[in-house]
Amino acid sequence: MNNLEFKKDLPEFIEKTNQFYSGEMNMKDYKGFSGFYGSYAQKGGKASMLRLRLPAGVITKETLNFIVNEIKKYEVTRAHFTTCQTIQLHDLQPSQLFSIYEDILDFGIISIGGGGDFPRNVMCSPLSGVQKDEYFDVTPYAQAVSNYLLTLVKAEKMPRKLKVGFSNTKDNVTHATFRDLGFVACQDGTFDVYCCGGLGNNPRFGVQVASKVQGEDLLYYVKAMRDTFLQHGNYTNRAKARTRYMIEAVGGEQAFKEYFNENLKEAFKEDLKISVTPIAITKQGNGSIEGFNVIAQKQEGLYSVCYHPLGGNPSLEVLAHLNDALQDMDDVILRLSPDESCYITNLTAQEARIVLDVIKEDSAQNVFETSISCIGASTCQVGLRDSQGLLKTCIEEIRNANLPADALCQIHISGCPSSCGTHQVGKIGFRGHTKVIDKKAYPAFMLYIAGNDMQGSEAMGKEMGAILEEDVPKFLVELGTTIASSHCSFDEWVQSNPNGIEQIASKYI
Repeated sequence: MNNLEFKKDLPEFIEKTNQFYSGEMNMKDYKGFSGFYGSYAQKGGKASMLRLRLPAGVITKETLNFIVNEIKKYEVTRAHFTTCQTIQLHDLQPSQLFSIYEDILDFGIISIGGGGDFPRNVMCSPLSGVQKDEYFDVTPYAQAVSNYLLTLVKAEKMPRKLKVGFSNTKDNVTHATFRDLGFVACQDGTFDVYCCGGLGNNPRFGVQVASKVQGEDLLYYVKAMRDTFLQHGNYTNRAKARTRYMIEAVGGEQAFKEYFNENLKEAFKEDLKISVTPIAITKQGNGSIEGFNVIAQKQEGLYSVCYHPLGGNPSLEVLAHLNDALQDMDDVILRLSPDESCYITNLTAQEARIVLDVIKEDSAQNVFETSISCIGASTCQVGLRDSQGLLKTCIEEIRNANLPADALCQIHISGCPSSCGTHQVGKIGFRGHTKVIDKKAYPAFMLYIAGNDMQGSEAMGKEMGAILEEDVPKFLVELGTTIASSHCSFDEWVQSNPNGIEQIASKYI
């Protein structure tokens, strides 16, 4: 399906959005409608957001230039890098929303299916193609799967959304082993396939349904998974309509595999083979550079720079300056990451220095400052707590405490149980909560520890108890101070003190 087909839906989007803003449609009904367009009303119903699908998190220089110019043209005031490798534009009034929606379709960016019960943005390891220890570049396969899923957006409606991820190493940064559908690279150039994983309420790791699958056959597995979801997903109870609930619904893992394989057999009767072209990087590098935000690529003499705006919220001024700087650099590609970073790849050492100078006032300077937060309750309709506000306060307090760079880990904050901030797999995670003291409710966050997303070592974080929102920064400062006094890094200290975090947290829980 091409973009012109999606453009035919614009008049209805305009009509229903105007009805919502005029009070003729309620928030719930509008949410059910607008998600198809990749747009939701923000909390309070006074503005909207628009989610730009960016398959595999890839942004070319041309795409960046277009997005930056749209932001300038329509005076957009806020953007966000999401944990699903998309860009969200926020605080949009209807006139801005409609104009940007039409412009992105004309350019070739699609927001359709960015929300609601549709296949979501296909995720991919952000350094795939340039990472030194990767098995192989999975990016072209992720893009091929994305193209296929877009043809199904208007097909038979699924019970809920379908999230697909590709991983190029055991780092598993896209959580491919516990997505609705995940393709995990193997050393021999094939893929292992996982299904029915997910975070949020009742999280579970994926079920491996296949191993050593050839890349040309991936669409058969996508179709088999979608058909199984259509057949056995829960259409009546929305709370149990994600793929992870199908395992028990059909009688366990073995029964699910049997249903899946039946659908796979049927899928192979169609012509769904794909052929991808490897992405060649011929640029020559020169010079050398090191630094916290600098990653040496497998292409000798080339580097990637990690731009991590705090909370995934880039300064639009810095983004514009970055765009200007990149336009004269050859073969540069931007790659969004599930931790709300943006990698600028294929840079020479001199180009990397230019990029670092542009982003220096707007990018994390240590691991803790790369912490992840969902957009939070100040914006999200369903958010319970302001995760962005908490992260900002925590970073300020940690900076004031002048702790060593390695005293704390990256933390994950979700405003509610949905786990958009992936709190369940962080070494330290928080989710929005309410704590009742003497029959009075107080803003709080539930603490999780010891989560792990590494392939082969996956673990959901242990729920420890609720900490008052105002006490979370105090807890982190005490933890960081304790670790710093031991002259150890965070990881070294945890290894030597396996109950250490729990002991300090007990004062606040």
